[in-house]
Amino acid sequence: MLTVHHLNNSRSQRVLWLLEELGVSYQVVHYQRQSDLRAPAELRAIHPLGKSPVLTDAGNTIAESGAIVEYIIDSHGDGRLIPPSKTPERLRYTYWLHYAEGSAMPLLLLKLLFGLMPKRAPALLRPVVRKVCNQALTALVNPQLRQHMAFWEQELSKSQWFAGDEFTAADIQMSFPLEAAAARAGLEQGHPNAMAYLDRIHARPAYRRALEKGGPYTVGR
Repeated sequence: MLTVHHLNNSRSQRVLWLLEELGVSYQVVHYQRQSDLRAPAELRAIHPLGKSPVLTDAGNTIAESGAIVEYIIDSHGDGRLIPPSKTPERLRYTYWLHYAEGSAMPLLLLKLLFGLMPKRAPALLRPVVRKVCNQALTALVNPQLRQHMAFWEQELSKSQWFAGDEFTAADIQMSFPLEAAAARAGLEQGHPNAMAYLDRIHARPAYRRALEKGGPYTVGR
């Protein structure tokens, strides 16, 4: 059976949501983050990098969120949640499917790390670390995040979903960056289209079923 190796409060929540949208049978193996927020060592028995999400199915082991989404859509989607080929919507779908992890999440991860580093630095070094991190956030990360959030806002003014008028797997991929931005980048300030988008995805029955399967999920809350 298709198995999702699921880490709490992580990108793997999107995989559960995708499977719920498609109505695919699957099982979940749960892993809990360690105190340092890293995945437990047990995940290395599934994939050498020890990261989540990881999917196992029919003798295949698939890692990376985008690759997992593509695999599920190709193997279990039956043409659902993906626009027809050779259409403008398909081009937008492909862009947002890969943009989520390739462009949006690195900035949000930097935002998280630069916020955590001063708290975890030795007491004597904490003022220096905080100053360096704040400078990096002010000069580099925050301006780029504002640019990206404005981009999302503009795109969602054209259609209610990222690839067009129909909900697709690209929206599932984009959910995590928007939830992370709402949690720690001020998305709620001046981005009504993006916040309405989050309300729409949170209201989907499959999203709620995925939360029941995945356990506590606090990203973006």
